Amino acid sequence: MPVLLSIAILALLILVHEAGHFAAAKLQGIHVNRFSLGFGPVLWRYQGKETEYAIRALPLGGYVGFPDDDERSPYPPDDPDLLKNRPVADRLVVMSAGVMANLAFAYLVLVLMFATLGIPSVTRIHPGILIAQVMPDSPAERAGLQAEDVVLRAADHDYSTVADEASALAALNDFQALIRRRQNRPVPLQVQRGEGDPILEITVTPEMRGEVVAIGVNLAPNQEVTLRPAQSPAEIFAEAGNAYQRLVMMNLSGLQQLLQNFQNTATQVSGPVGIVKLGADLARDDAASLFNFTALISINLAILNLLPLPALDGGHIAFLILEAIRGKRLPKELEERVMQTGLVLLLGLGVVLIFKDTLAIVTGSG
Repeated sequence: MPVLLSIAILALLILVHEAGHFAAAKLQGIHVNRFSLGFGPVLWRYQGKETEYAIRALPLGGYVGFPDDDERSPYPPDDPDLLKNRPVADRLVVMSAGVMANLAFAYLVLVLMFATLGIPSVTRIHPGILIAQVMPDSPAERAGLQAEDVVLRAADHDYSTVADEASALAALNDFQALIRRRQNRPVPLQVQRGEGDPILEITVTPEMRGEVVAIGVNLAPNQEVTLRPAQSPAEIFAEAGNAYQRLVMMNLSGLQQLLQNFQNTATQVSGPVGIVKLGADLARDDAASLFNFTALISINLAILNLLPLPALDGGHIAFLILEAIRGKRLPKELEERVMQTGLVLLLGLGVVLIFKDTLAIVTGSG
């Protein structure tokens, strides 16, 4: 069930994205001849007045088709309602609508989470600093640190006396500053792995990762959080806005690290299989984690699609911006060649990531 739920969420986010393109075209009176969720063999098909709707066997994808270059199109080449004959502004609206749909949907998911589950509230602060995540092939992983470890001491800095939110935040900032000052110099840590277990002595050596000195972990205050009912609709929307901002910044920070330090961070990139596994793992935890996962992936899908790469929405948008600047379209052959090359590379990357994620799951390393 968790795997099926994760696949369903990913398919829903793709449906939202494609529905954005579809709605933007239809609302402008632009002809659309296909709306498909998934790829591969057709499982269900319905022929509407103008548009064919289909669900296909592989749900991890989808597309909106336009009859512009379809040899069987019933519309003449100069039809003003063909996408290619519309002004640049109209086409920009269609190409950017999928991204906007995913961004809006992520916020609605967070609103629904806070409305149904409640508002997070800290009920107890524990000593130490929680390691929420350990990055693959990082100094922390090589030193033996694990997710859910609690750092009680680093060098001569004691974090075992943390007792409230202010001191927890101060300890977290102090530890981060300590790491940044100790590039290529060992930092001895005292770590609590499990409640009641002996204290572990672990030494980690910070290194330059991108533009900052780090050990490759995500940190959080070591605290217990419960959910309480919202006091008003205004609080729900405000909390959703705060959570939305954090998720957007998390996505942008991850993308920045990938671009700045591709060699070390490329191994962390996941394809559809890895995303499904992550969603399935979170589905076993609690509903709040699943809501956050849905919003996070929806924002991630939007940001990635905005990249100015061929075959992505950002690639089409880049061509439209160039057309607006030049005052005329680029040669059709050039556009097609670039888009086809980009599509091949994108599909190739997808296959590589699927094999990588599948191998990691089979071998137990993912």
